[in-house]
Amino acid sequence: MRKKIVAGNWKMNKNFQDAEELLDELSEQIEKGQKSSKVEVIVCPPSLYTEMALDLSHSEDEERLFGVGAQDVSANGQGAYTGEISADMLSSMGVEYCIVGHSERRKYFKETDEQVAAKVDKLLAEGITPIVCVGELLEDREAGRHFDVIRTQVEKGLFGLKQLDFVKVIIAYEPVWAIGTGKTATPDQAQEVHAFIRGLVEEKYGKEVARNLSILYGGSCNAKNAAELFAQNDVDGGLIGGAALKAEDFVTIINSFK
Repeated sequence: MRKKIVAGNWKMNKNFQDAEELLDELSEQIEKGQKSSKVEVIVCPPSLYTEMALDLSHSEDEERLFGVGAQDVSANGQGAYTGEISADMLSSMGVEYCIVGHSERRKYFKETDEQVAAKVDKLLAEGITPIVCVGELLEDREAGRHFDVIRTQVEKGLFGLKQLDFVKVIIAYEPVWAIGTGKTATPDQAQEVHAFIRGLVEEKYGKEVARNLSILYGGSCNAKNAAELFAQNDVDGGLIGGAALKAEDFVTIINSFK
């Protein structure tokens, strides 16, 4: 049975003190039992705060409260790549997850599907679970090209994997026109695309693999609309942006599964 997952992408937000306060508050609320045991919670802070997040990801009794993820990884191994962070570095710290292919990486840093595939390979080699983002621009949606765009991103970014590796991947559908805009895909729109992605996976890897794949929705998912989105058959959780920066909102989203 596929996992229900809520992952928080902090992006480039919070100074050290604010990050510590947020992590403390989030840990406290989760430890108090304000989280469904059926939901895997992931926190993806800026890389500077990874160690602090790892330290606060367990209770004093060593109960695991949430997993820790990175927001990106280098497509290269170790070497002369100033400013980059390798999958080996993340793994050596105990990082379990990593976001790749986010629309902001694709837009601002010109990241290609081929680079996404290379990053996925590096993460899997180090035992880190990739959270692979796909999604269309508003112009693609309005022109009816959204399924073609998503098919290309999924096929080029992931379908080079053998089945034994693909089953370790999480996919996040984030319509670019809904990220940070306040606009959200309707539950029906989200369900339609999630079902489409699951269908692509079934064609490539078979029904069982597709059935067990977790597909998250991102794009202005918040405490008010999460329950309706998560109620859709093929929506297995969310990759949360702005709402992950407030512990109360994030915990409300975590508890939005029916």
